Amino acid sequence: MSSLLLILALSLSALTLSNAAGGPALFIFGDSITDVGTNNGLDSMFKADHPPYGIDFPGNVSTGRFSNGFNPADFLAQKLGFEKSPPPFLAIANQSVSLKQQIVSGVNFASGGAGLLDDTKFGSVVTLSQQIQQFQTVRANLTQLLGEAEAESFMNKSIVAISAGSTDIAVEFVRTRAPPTPEFITSLRDAYESHLKTLYSLGARKFGIASVPAIGCVPFMRAANDTGGCSEVLNDYSQSFYSAIDPMLQNLSTELVGMKYSLGNAYQMMMSYLNKPSPSGPTELQTACCGGGKFNGQQPCDGNATVCEDRDKYVFWDLFHPTRATAALAIEAFYSGTSEFVTPINLQQLIEDN
Repeated sequence: MSSLLLILALSLSALTLSNAAGGPALFIFGDSITDVGTNNGLDSMFKADHPPYGIDFPGNVSTGRFSNGFNPADFLAQKLGFEKSPPPFLAIANQSVSLKQQIVSGVNFASGGAGLLDDTKFGSVVTLSQQIQQFQTVRANLTQLLGEAEAESFMNKSIVAISAGSTDIAVEFVRTRAPPTPEFITSLRDAYESHLKTLYSLGARKFGIASVPAIGCVPFMRAANDTGGCSEVLNDYSQSFYSAIDPMLQNLSTELVGMKYSLGNAYQMMMSYLNKPSPSGPTELQTACCGGGKFNGQQPCDGNATVCEDRDKYVFWDLFHPTRATAALAIEAFYSGTSEFVTPINLQQLIEDN
């Protein structure tokens, strides 16, 4: 088969995959909250490719998700009509046919331990800058498949989801043990703006942005706190981060023609639930389902860990990450929530806005 016919065949196959989902493609960037296996093949200290991770994933498979089952990337993908998150870039990058078939449905670039800043990383991770470089490869393949005009139109309709900043904040807190400085928060804001401009230059127009949650309340931080309460200093970082990126996004959307975004206030979502949990949702608000020590927040979630039985009743799965049940609630608030949780429009409005 000639190269032209091969490209046409792949294009038709890929477009069928996309159309079957009934929605736009989904490209995901960020850290461990949305990682679906990027770190599996890396020499990283952050890995979830072993039990009991994935205990509630279809087939009880440890896929590399930092969860007992689906994570926020999966629930977001389901809102777009997919079964689960697009595959990680590194899993398909060396399979040219698979890459071309998959990319029109989307790709997940998120890597556990990655930060907004290039020097924020624990061991071997794919930084956000490197994730965007990987996306450039995908963008080039889209142009090859669809032609420049069609690829541009395709990207304009796609959803680019980003969840980043938690790792940067954690590293800075460990380094200084001090409240956030304006200079540090500004550096995160400026890095975020730069990344968004690069993605925009590659055709991205619709951005779903999740701010940093109340990381001072995760089991690891509760266990490290003598009172057993949340770390108010870390939560100050989360709130300062949101206060910085909110006006940045407002300004950027007026500067960049056609840019639309949905900003989820993950801090507000999390604190609202912790302060007033739903009787039908998770009711264990402090202790992790999987781990050991105080709040199950002092030992990793591995083969030696204690694992709760009723996992859907726990907000936290391990030292840092939400359970499948919590992830589903968070995406629902992001997707259909009011201005208390998401501005200027929610994800549903962003997806449906043509």
